[in-house]
Amino acid sequence: MTRAPLITPILIAGSIVMLLSFSVRSAFGVFQIPIADDFGWARAEFSLAIAIQNLFWGLGQPIFGAIAEKIGDRKAIVIGAVLYASGLVMSAFATTPFAMQSLEILVGFGIAGTGFGVILAMVGRAASDENRSMALAFATAAGSAGQVVGPPLAEALLRFMPWQSVFFVFAGLILITLFTLPMMRAPAASKSELQESMGTVVLRAFKDPSYGMIFLGFFSCGYQLAFVVAHFPAMVAEMCGAIQQGGLLHNLGITTTSVLGAAAIAIIGAFNIAGTLLAGWAGKHYSKKYLLATIYTMRTVAAAIFISLPITPTTVVVFSAVMGSLWLATVPLTSGLVAHLYGLRYMGTLYGFVFLSHQLGSFIGVWLGGALYDATGDYTLVWWIGVAVGAFSALIHLPIREGRAPGTLAT
Repeated sequence: MTRAPLITPILIAGSIVMLLSFSVRSAFGVFQIPIADDFGWARAEFSLAIAIQNLFWGLGQPIFGAIAEKIGDRKAIVIGAVLYASGLVMSAFATTPFAMQSLEILVGFGIAGTGFGVILAMVGRAASDENRSMALAFATAAGSAGQVVGPPLAEALLRFMPWQSVFFVFAGLILITLFTLPMMRAPAASKSELQESMGTVVLRAFKDPSYGMIFLGFFSCGYQLAFVVAHFPAMVAEMCGAIQQGGLLHNLGITTTSVLGAAAIAIIGAFNIAGTLLAGWAGKHYSKKYLLATIYTMRTVAAAIFISLPITPTTVVVFSAVMGSLWLATVPLTSGLVAHLYGLRYMGTLYGFVFLSHQLGSFIGVWLGGALYDATGDYTLVWWIGVAVGAFSALIHLPIREGRAPGTLAT
């Protein structure tokens, strides 16, 4: 019997979309200081813009999941890419905090149309049962690769052009995703899957306590990740000790704490490629809920140790590597758990609602980071809040039932 291939055209195309979409999304923290300096804004102003972007990414995720399942995945991606690029172009002309914050609504919806909900649902449906966990991990790892590219690219471009021009460049990168559409032909739903309406499947999930626990558990993931992406570059630039001349980092071209801040996000992304693939492999062999609880516990411990020690270039690099190995490792496990419990037909919508919790956490993490920074002068308090919500997520995953929900059709 011939085994189904792991690498498919849909996986390749979906990975390219994730790579480019996340390259841009992960770079926004690099613009914190340049935009604030350009207009004299308080740190909370641009933080709120990024927070709104994250919130509408979350609000848009179930919407785009439903759009993809009703009118087609490729049309959903086109809509998302156009909104994403338009939001970036118009943001380049924003001169007030309100204008920037309003335009990030478009960017947020654009990320939703080119991100996890649509792409992972396509990849999940196209993969065999045997390959699904690893296929989801590969697509997620492509997003991590984008995180390796995006922040250093933004930092490099800012040396030669104003931040507005960088936004134009990034808009062009997003539109490149449209060239992958011919490769994206997801298999049609089976006859048995079409017998159930979206409302029936979604209502069944909402009544299941396990779905509620998955929803609540994903909150801290969003809080921690979005806070780090939005504020860690600025935090490192301002709070980290000086980089030693002639040392390893200096010889690698990391000569300032500003460059180190951007490099830290890239380090997180690089280590997360391996961490996400490992999570995908482990999800095929072990309990997903216990793996998720373990990942959240390790994140919590790593964050607590980092903030308890003096912030130096060495601790920044070590924390970035450790956090990176755990970064998006939750995504293939969480999306795979949703697919296992409730089937593949409406996975995009169901995972979209779960991801909304992630983005509510993102909104609070980014906004609170800016607000508490302005109030206290540093990020210590908001960091410890992240430690607390991480511990909560580790505990809330333990009671989840991993058996298929009653009445769910086999995938």
